[in-house]
Amino acid sequence: MSDTMRLALPMSLPGLEPGHVWLAGAGPGDPGLLTLLAAKSLSEADVIVHDALVNEDCLRLARTGAVLEYAGKRGGKPSAKQRDISLRLVELAKAGHRVLRLKGGDPFVFGRGGEEALTLIEYGVPFRIVPGITAGIGGLAYAGIPVTHREVNHAVTFLTGHDSSGVVPDRIDWEAIGRGSPVIVMYMAMKHMGQITANLISAGRRPDEAVAFVCNAATPQQSVLETTLGRAEADMIAAGIEPPAIVVIGDVVRLRPSLDWLGALSGRKLMPDPFAVDRKDTA
Repeated sequence: MSDTMRLALPMSLPGLEPGHVWLAGAGPGDPGLLTLLAAKSLSEADVIVHDALVNEDCLRLARTGAVLEYAGKRGGKPSAKQRDISLRLVELAKAGHRVLRLKGGDPFVFGRGGEEALTLIEYGVPFRIVPGITAGIGGLAYAGIPVTHREVNHAVTFLTGHDSSGVVPDRIDWEAIGRGSPVIVMYMAMKHMGQITANLISAGRRPDEAVAFVCNAATPQQSVLETTLGRAEADMIAAGIEPPAIVVIGDVVRLRPSLDWLGALSGRKLMPDPFAVDRKDTA
């Protein structure tokens, strides 16, 4: 695979060298969303230290003989400590291996890539950052939900539903976000959905505001639950959905009947104007 890829590439790309670590994003799921540089690093790495959310189809691009090391961290399940993962990257690089640290989405978007890079700097290990398509953008696109639309929003807020201790981050200014951000995209928010929705409603968000849960985004197992802010927790529980999921709040969710391109491939008829009813009501 790697020889074919090298022949097909129309440009020169850097190579993963012995003793170096690349911190790369694998995108939200679909292996077709890997960047060229991430795919090339998979074909060159001696050791690939990967997260739980990396699609197995992406790992099949690894070169013959590459060692795959699982370092996934899933909420509520036994997992390696972050410091141990970072030090393992140092150990592998110091042994002369070409090391790929592969993360779901983007390594710098709630992916702890910054923490790992700082450890590499601490121990003098050369590294490269290979950005990936974050699930908060690519995953929503696979659900037919844009993070921005001119008739809806000119700003978007990305936030995480829990901090390193597993609770809702106390440094989030819910009142400011509720008042100032027309669209909110949340990672790792399902565990505390009741508290989060209560915070936002207390901050002035409408209980009937559109919400969508996009589970297993950009994979064959993708599912989407559309609900409202006031019913989000109850509907999530009733539907029995489980992480991983991206949660989006805002009127961009209302574009899904028009932009659900995956649904259209299965026969769904898309609406040409999702806001036609609003225009009729204000005419």
